[in-house]
Amino acid sequence: MITKDRKTEIIDQYRVKADDTGSPEVQIALLTARINELTEHLRTHNKDHASRRGLLKMVSKRSGLLNYLRTKDRTRYLSVITRLGLRK
Repeated sequence: MITKDRKTEIIDQYRVKADDTGSPEVQIALLTARINELTEHLRTHNKDHASRRGLLKMVSKRSGLLNYLRTKDRTRYLSVITRLGLRK
């Protein structure tokens, strides 16, 4: 679970405008933070299949947002994946 302070910190880092909370960059960053936390949880609790299903849904949603951003604005897409360390 991401704390409220951590969430506002992520939003502040990745927002496009001052009142931005729903841009693809922010959504991708928040999903990435949740995915990373859930991945650590699943390393210790490897039989937690309900959380694994949630993780797969989040990965799919992030992939869809990345595909949207790649077709919409290539420079923003490249900026996000380099800042988050995705697509090695």
